[in-house]
Amino acid sequence: MTKRLFFIFSMIVLTSHCWSLQAQSKAGSNIVSKQKEISVSPKLVVGIVIDQMRYDYLTRFYNRFGKGGFKRMMDEGFNCKNNHFNYVPTYTGPGHASIFTGTTPQNHGIISNYWYDKFSKAEVYCASDPSVSAVGSESELERMSPRRMKTTTVADQNRLHTQLKGKTIGIAIKDRGAILPAGHTANGAYWFRGKDEGKWITSTYYRDELPDWVKKFNDTDQAESYLKIWNTLYDIKTYTASGPDLNDFESGYKGKEGATFPYDLAALKDKNAGYDIIKGSAYGNSLTADFAIASLDGEQLGADSVTDFLTVSFSSTDYVGHNFGVNSIEIEDTYIRLDKDLERLFKALDLKVGKGNYTMFLTADHGAVHVPAYLKSLKIPAGYFDTDLFSENVKTFVKNSYQIEGLIEEIANDQVFFDYDVLAKNKITPEKLENSIAQFILKYDQIDKVLTRTQLTSGEYSHGLAALIQKGYNQKRSGDVVYAFDPATVTYHLKGSTHGSGLSYDTHAPLLFFGKGIKKGSTTQKTETQDIAPTISALLGIAFPNGATGDVLSFVLE
Repeated sequence: MTKRLFFIFSMIVLTSHCWSLQAQSKAGSNIVSKQKEISVSPKLVVGIVIDQMRYDYLTRFYNRFGKGGFKRMMDEGFNCKNNHFNYVPTYTGPGHASIFTGTTPQNHGIISNYWYDKFSKAEVYCASDPSVSAVGSESELERMSPRRMKTTTVADQNRLHTQLKGKTIGIAIKDRGAILPAGHTANGAYWFRGKDEGKWITSTYYRDELPDWVKKFNDTDQAESYLKIWNTLYDIKTYTASGPDLNDFESGYKGKEGATFPYDLAALKDKNAGYDIIKGSAYGNSLTADFAIASLDGEQLGADSVTDFLTVSFSSTDYVGHNFGVNSIEIEDTYIRLDKDLERLFKALDLKVGKGNYTMFLTADHGAVHVPAYLKSLKIPAGYFDTDLFSENVKTFVKNSYQIEGLIEEIANDQVFFDYDVLAKNKITPEKLENSIAQFILKYDQIDKVLTRTQLTSGEYSHGLAALIQKGYNQKRSGDVVYAFDPATVTYHLKGSTHGSGLSYDTHAPLLFFGKGIKKGSTTQKTETQDIAPTISALLGIAFPNGATGDVLSFVLE
């Protein structure tokens, strides 16, 4: 072999060896990359919902928060500052369902807390289920399950993905706040039965007997310990982020003259539905945190490498908001105390699951409007709407226009339902009745917009209130004419706050991500509630909930 041929042969061998090394290196890199991708999945996902939390509570009370609660999530996690619900109505049931299904009432079917069922001709509750019984209570009012929710949740998808090895537990004072987030396949959902019981309960949808850890918790009489004086945590003079304690815009508790601190919950218990008074105080959140912390050991959540889910809804913020209003010292004190409860929960997660081993998000199911009477006192347009008188006037108009009884079957949830049998018998087309009623309602004082079934099902609205109404409209469950009120106009008491509209005070909710797989940062880019479940699904590498319409917030993920 000549020197020239030997040199060429040597170069070929050397080049082949280099290619082989590069291929091995690339393959090794891919393995490392895949291992890194697999290891991203946390041991536990914690989904927290604060009932009736407006986004501006984060900023309004920021200086009152410690470093270990809300601020920890804001400083060490990702803050989506422009997060909104993209549908109407903004109530608790639809809110919790939308957060965890990644879609809107148009698809998941939870169109309100209560709605008129035109097939059974009766009002139904979003979590009611007559086929099950309460467990831990003898009450016939606690027969609950997620069966009315038509789609899966992100927790359901995690159960399916892990061959049911990943566990799901839902916890809230309110039954719907525990049941809907946990989904159809949950290992357990627990809510608080107040009245004369003061116990955490479930239903036979999940199991036939309370687990030992729940029995043990109930036996400690922890609820009883919160029947005590509720006073401001700090000197009331320091509560400058709220209005005066004595004002004309708060309801308060039965048995106490005036809605001013302090409140003796033990003394007021009997006139306020027994243990239910805890629900309506800041201590209801503390009790929820106690129970959630107990569940970590009781259910061994995050104890192995298979991802578990814990959903926790803090419901008492909603009760306090309804009773005392957005601008009350009671609300400020409730959030100061909730911040400390969150810190306790986070410390428990650090200890029992481990820092960096869990992922968490925190949001709300809706916001709330300032008390309209308070807004009116400041010359801001606001008001109250008489639903009973309105319903009577609409029915009278239809009767006089058509000289026929029974064309309207029901008016509920800002919707008019037709009796299609009566329409067919009298050869009246639904479109004709829709249009005449819509024209009449639109002329009505305090009504801002009216949309008909035909409009909502024959095209797609891309923006504005019409788009929000359409995303909240379920073709099978909703009515035939839908109407919306003027801003800050409500069907509610003259005192206290409420919610339900498509206005920003009801749609703008906090959205914080924190923990494993989450970047540190913030954005003012608009995000929507239905984006949460797809984002968590992408983090876990699992299928999206089966009705999901939201997008992955990729800028949140590492």
